[in-house]
Amino acid sequence: MIHLDQKAEILMRYFRENKSQREISRELKISRDTISKYIKEFESKNERLTDLEKDEERNRNEILLLIEEMSSKPRYDTSSRNKTKLTDDVISKINELLDLNEKNRLLGRSKQLMKKIDIHEKLVELGFDISYPTVCNYIRENHEKKEAFIRQEYNLGETLEFDWGEAKLTIGGKPTTLQMGLLTTAQGSHHYARLYQNQKMENFLDIHVQAFKSIGGIHRELVYDNLKQAVRKFVGRNEKEATEDLIKMSLYYGFRYRFCNIASGNEKGHVERGIEFVRRKAFSSKTDFDTVEEANAHLQDKLLELNSKKRNWLQNQSPLDILKQEMPYLIPLKPSYDTSRRIEARVNKYSVINIDQNKYSVPDYLVGKFVNVKIYPDTIEIYYKDSKIAEHDRSYLVHNWSIDINHFVNTLKKKPGALHSSVGRHQLSPELQETYQEYYTNNPKEFIELLELIKEKDLESVLKAIDELKKIKKELVTTDNIKNIIFKLPRDDESPGTKDISIQNASLKQIATLNELFNLKSAGGMKIE
Repeated sequence: MIHLDQKAEILMRYFRENKSQREISRELKISRDTISKYIKEFESKNERLTDLEKDEERNRNEILLLIEEMSSKPRYDTSSRNKTKLTDDVISKINELLDLNEKNRLLGRSKQLMKKIDIHEKLVELGFDISYPTVCNYIRENHEKKEAFIRQEYNLGETLEFDWGEAKLTIGGKPTTLQMGLLTTAQGSHHYARLYQNQKMENFLDIHVQAFKSIGGIHRELVYDNLKQAVRKFVGRNEKEATEDLIKMSLYYGFRYRFCNIASGNEKGHVERGIEFVRRKAFSSKTDFDTVEEANAHLQDKLLELNSKKRNWLQNQSPLDILKQEMPYLIPLKPSYDTSRRIEARVNKYSVINIDQNKYSVPDYLVGKFVNVKIYPDTIEIYYKDSKIAEHDRSYLVHNWSIDINHFVNTLKKKPGALHSSVGRHQLSPELQETYQEYYTNNPKEFIELLELIKEKDLESVLKAIDELKKIKKELVTTDNIKNIIFKLPRDDESPGTKDISIQNASLKQIATLNELFNLKSAGGMKIE
């Protein structure tokens, strides 16, 4: 069975390391036919993605489908890679190559040192059948001090480090502990950070997508410690198996990932120091914000300031200056990866689904049905049979109800008396709340019809019609009269020179007729011809 990480390895070696299919087949013990299949499939989808990207907004759904396919698990079995143990000959050769590195370092040739990937490639060239992780593990366990100087050498566009840190702020008057995700470049310590409510997978993925967009490209290697969003499980003493979400994201964008050894934060020291540095600079003097969005805006302003400041240790350049030098070496951006966490949920008798201890409404005809849910950091999208049927702002409260009253129109038609005390009525917009209180408290059936009208047209058109009617008399504000006004008014998108005056006059005459029914005078001296 070819696994997802093997598929990623095939594509990485071909597209990023420019290896031939023959080399990849020999190294991974996978047939050339299988390798060719995955390469051709990825190339085809990538070409299609490039075409769709020209109009990303219009083609977003198709783009998301392609992203899903490009990062999906292989769909059929094949021979698996055999894991080769270290032999005395292999160990001897690794030690010999590391000794050569040490000699070059002492001669001032630090830029000519072999990295672990170079040592592995040399071993393969010499005929040794051994995996890259096995080589890395041996070097880390047995030559850690000797290798320290290698980890301090970073090429432009090579390494980006990630970590989480806490930020204790006051949001809307309440003490709140937020999670600050931070990505820091190894070359130049350029920082990108964002605040989230928690460390769940959708937020872990989102911080990466946002950082890539902000930077303008993707570094070739991302470094993590042993956080659960990146490491699914430990295999043996030091080897780690990545989560499926990390593998899929890396496969789509084309970067490699690397994990630090346990209790070895120094292996990603730039981001370790960056957490304390960014948090102190951004939130030591200002901690009170009305919303998380406001706190994030403040954080982005501080990051721009920090990244633009020239540093002595960068030869009087700024982190932003160094990042600009890295740009030619970065992997080009693609349309944004879909960062959602996906679940299936059943609609209960109240026509809501439960997500993270909060309730979100769906159309009432779906009671008892199963729906698919995409959970983003700020929104909840709900799908039934591949069609989006609801969208809500995400709530981070506990036992909160997010209700769209339009989802309950069919039920309310049968039970209009339930409208007044319903949760949905109390969550209407301020304009609709006022409209209900002023004109419809004793006529819920008509208000339900008004909701249908708003869904068919729009709220703005309804409010304009209400304004026209109440200029004459408050009692004229009924759903039927609102409909009469709306469907006779000229369209807003028509230019003044093309509006049909006869239609406008007909609308005004209709108002006059309604006015006469109540034996009223034209309001404000309105002249009606």
